[in-house]
Amino acid sequence: MPAQISGATCVALDPETTRRAAQEFRRFGILRVTNLLNPETTSLVRAETNRLLEQHSERRDLRLATTDFTRRSMSVVPSEKVAAHSDAISMLYQDADLLAMLEAIAGEKLHPCPKKDEEFLITRHERKGDTHGWHWGDFSYALIWVPEAPPIEVGGLLQCIAHTSWNKADPKINQYIVENPITTYYFASGDAYLLRTDTTLHRTIPFREDAVRVILNMTWAAARDLRRTYTTDDRWWDNADATAAVSVRGDVNQGKNDD
Repeated sequence: MPAQISGATCVALDPETTRRAAQEFRRFGILRVTNLLNPETTSLVRAETNRLLEQHSERRDLRLATTDFTRRSMSVVPSEKVAAHSDAISMLYQDADLLAMLEAIAGEKLHPCPKKDEEFLITRHERKGDTHGWHWGDFSYALIWVPEAPPIEVGGLLQCIAHTSWNKADPKINQYIVENPITTYYFASGDAYLLRTDTTLHRTIPFREDAVRVILNMTWAAARDLRRTYTTDDRWWDNADATAAVSVRGDVNQGKNDD
């Protein structure tokens, strides 16, 4: 049976906690928010992601031209299926208390994602070599829930380069990697973090063995995002045959683990 929301989704922030959280988020483009969420909310997300993965997951193995052909190897539940089959996740996405907390940290209003195929994404790394290669997001903010994570030595760690920008015609990812420090984060099962996705270049380190890492991504737009036009056909999570996607089944079969 699908889980349901009951009670408050997050804790109330005092002014000093808000100030410190907002400052850290501005500096690094990422903030762990696990302790700001009620455990019941985290448990609900775990139950719903597991149920949706069991019923609706699809496999992706491809490289993406708009991110210098970095790799995506994982199972996914696309946004529309999450919205159609989980009232609880849809309600959580609109929860006033959760939004108020995120807006206090971000320092601006969060708008519902104007593209329905980007509101949600559930992903599961499960095989040796699985990775979400270096990339940015089209919209400014994502709240990432980590219902399940492998031990730190397996991989799946998040790596970030803050304060960058995405030119889809010329991403220059290797140049960013050479010119900037890379910060690496481990998130355990039950963690969650807020990410400034449009200016934080990020990836997950490929798995060195079969294991499981599950996330639920909730995406919101800033006001500036609503004024932009999005034309590139690189929405690989929604369409494995997107124009910018190139199959890498051969890479995976040959054991190539680069991203």
